[in-house]
Amino acid sequence: MSSENQVSSTDRTPLLNQLRWQKFPVLDDGFVCLVDVMGDDSSVVQAARVSYGEGTKKVSDDRTLIRYLLRHRHTTPFEMAEIKLLVRVPMDCWRQWVRHRTANINEYSTRYSLAIDAAQTTPPGEWRTQAESNRQGSGEPLPEELGQSLTQQETDLQNQMRSVYQQRIESGVAREQARKDLPLATYTEAYWKIDLHNLLHFLALRMDSHAQLEIRNYATTIGEKIVRPLFPVVWEAFLDYRMQAMFLTRLDSEVIQRLTSAAAKQGTAPPYSEDAFLAAQDPSWVALQRSRERDECRSKLQKLGLMASAD
Repeated sequence: MSSENQVSSTDRTPLLNQLRWQKFPVLDDGFVCLVDVMGDDSSVVQAARVSYGEGTKKVSDDRTLIRYLLRHRHTTPFEMAEIKLLVRVPMDCWRQWVRHRTANINEYSTRYSLAIDAAQTTPPGEWRTQAESNRQGSGEPLPEELGQSLTQQETDLQNQMRSVYQQRIESGVAREQARKDLPLATYTEAYWKIDLHNLLHFLALRMDSHAQLEIRNYATTIGEKIVRPLFPVVWEAFLDYRMQAMFLTRLDSEVIQRLTSAAAKQGTAPPYSEDAFLAAQDPSWVALQRSRERDECRSKLQKLGLMASAD
């Protein structure tokens, strides 16, 4: 086993000194930074061996054990490590973030302090259309000519709302009331402390291609810039078994069985046709004009090379 794949118990002080309070930029004025960390890869191993006993060490090295735990969803040992972050994030993005009710949070308060004088802006080339197949997602970029107009409108609106807010403050209006018309693009800051198991779940959802781009940027930065160096063996297993893996349902497996069985009888090889896929689809999908589950199954087969990828 190469040394980089072993769980290291060496002094991590230089790494922690390098990472702590380093602000990794996200979006135009946001950031994430490490405040503190409890545990490392070896903490997961230590917690697991409380259950399995010393005998486990004779048949499994640390890396293999971590990979086994993550592969088979034995999550409790990953709860023994924690990370505390300071994040600066637009309020609309933060609303998605706090839906993950598995962390300890202390957010900047605009009742006690003046609102942060920054709001997320959108460059002309980054306005997106509404996705046709996903009610909550984005589609293709809008033309940049239109984007220039939208960006100017955004700038004018944000400047006006900030001016109104400032006038209220200067007029003596209470901060808790003056803030009510600030745009959701206004940045907020928060301490966010979470155990490693729930952090990996957050990352799996928010690094996914279906997540909104803005929060995906935050999740990717947290994962690659902070989790990866602090927990390299866990991160390797996380990529192998979560981010770059594929989940097959019972229905998916049965479609594959019918598809390959029919192909064997006909002497055909993959990639299989759309007609062959439809002939092998689950009976519950047949009468449906639109079926998200059928579409997801088709996408999985394309990734496996069993069907030609869509153009």
